[in-house]
Amino acid sequence: MNAPARLDSTPRLDDFPYRLSDNVRFADLDPNQHVNNAVYATYFETGRVTLMKDRSYGLMPAGLAWIMVRLDIHFRAELRWPGKIEMGLGVSKFGRTSVTFDQVVFSEGKCVASAQSVTVLIDGATRKPTPLTPEILTNFQPWLRRGVDAA
Repeated sequence: MNAPARLDSTPRLDDFPYRLSDNVRFADLDPNQHVNNAVYATYFETGRVTLMKDRSYGLMPAGLAWIMVRLDIHFRAELRWPGKIEMGLGVSKFGRTSVTFDQVVFSEGKCVASAQSVTVLIDGATRKPTPLTPEILTNFQPWLRRGVDAA
């Protein structure tokens, strides 16, 4: 038996505290002349990595690293070239060793894709998951998605 479909309201860009803009590239297109589905994973990666690798935010402690363990994408509308996109990211949940992000791609004011991604904090030497530190949790507070209790 199939599970009932979840009602999914359209995300609002204002709910995502971390944002950046980019261009749709001609190379992003598939033979149908819209952005290829695999390219969205790159858009979402750009949002996460740009936030996480900025040392000024304190999200990459020495000796530790983040690895992607899950990416669920909801394709909402076609995206074509040429164009500009705005990407948004917000933390939606903390686990013992993980952080879950809600992410969006907007074009011309419309949400064209949304995703939920999970990253796990690992020890750089052992490559094993390691618990989130109180400092990391504190440093993520500005990036909590509005309207979500990330506890």
